[in-house]
Amino acid sequence: MEELQKENEELKKKNAELEERLKKYTNGNNHKRYYEKHKDKYKELGSNYLQKLKEENPEKLKEYRQRAYQKRKEKMKQDNNQASSNS
Repeated sequence: MEELQKENEELKKKNAELEERLKKYTNGNNHKRYYEKHKDKYKELGSNYLQKLKEENPEKLKEYRQRAYQKRKEKMKQDNNQASSNS
């Protein structure tokens, strides 16, 4: 029984240590600041990708837009249901 408790404590310590190391890579502020500074670059890359997709594979673009429309429609329906249930 003592061995299990000791092993449990060791694993808890190791878990805490790994979570501290993980914070370095999941720090939202650094990522957020980076993308705010390089916003124009990523907008341009996105528009270039859409242009390339439009030329090479218009069917895929049509599929993306259709899926986006369906998701918007579904979200609106959910919002309307929630609003009507709250009233």
